[in-house]
Amino acid sequence: MNSTPVDVTDLVVEHLPIVGYNVSEILHRVPPTVSRDELASAGALALVLAARAYDPSTNVPFARYATLRIKGALLDELRSMDWASRGARRRSRDLEAATDRLRGVLGRTPTRAELAETLGVAVTAVDEARADAERRVLSLDVPGTPVAETLRDVQQTPEEHVLAGERVHWLRAAVTELPERLRVVIAGLYLEDRTIAELAEDLGVTQSRISQLRTEALGLLRDGLNTAFDPDLVAAPARPDGVAERRRQAYYASVAARAALSSAAGATLDVVPTPRTGAHDGVLRTIA
Repeated sequence: MNSTPVDVTDLVVEHLPIVGYNVSEILHRVPPTVSRDELASAGALALVLAARAYDPSTNVPFARYATLRIKGALLDELRSMDWASRGARRRSRDLEAATDRLRGVLGRTPTRAELAETLGVAVTAVDEARADAERRVLSLDVPGTPVAETLRDVQQTPEEHVLAGERVHWLRAAVTELPERLRVVIAGLYLEDRTIAELAEDLGVTQSRISQLRTEALGLLRDGLNTAFDPDLVAAPARPDGVAERRRQAYYASVAARAALSSAAGATLDVVPTPRTGAHDGVLRTIA
């Protein structure tokens, strides 16, 4: 129960633009078949539910709290728009890859039996995977769209694409908010292509110390991202009231604040060095 009464209507009306902003952000990164109205409805409902559940005594700004709820609702809505399960998409990709390999070896289109043998499955499983792929070719959101003009998407789903972009956004905030020495190590190793030896010389420490700083920084980054995306993966602290844990909590809060600030500004804050192509993905894989 909320310790302080809040006016739900006032909260919703005042913060309704947050829904429009987040919907517009997502629409820039998904196929044009995604409906703005459906996303807006899901976001508005999330805003109302957030206003009803909001507890001012937590001292968390409502805008930040509502934004997280709205983004989650929009991702759920994108997920519901994609009929295919992750398993169905994986089977379709495996079938396509096997078909391409066999076509190159045999010089012709492989038979169902040959595909089944290569994949180690029954022929009926090949038929089911093909049916999944064919259904995914057809767009149900655009009536009258010619099948010949619709390509099957084997890339990330809209939900996966948006979530990946959001993780990179938070990663930049997490790197920026690292303590200075840890930030120098992470930026140097992952964003500037520098070696451990170079960083050790610049910082006046041993190479083993650089490795220790990297491990410490990656742990902070991992928990900083998990706090936002997978809270269950953050281990319970051994000493919740200890100085180290208070510092970690302050770090998580500063990451959330910076991520929210850059989102509100409509652009990522370029505080850390601009990475080389694909560098963010490399850091994400490292800390996963």
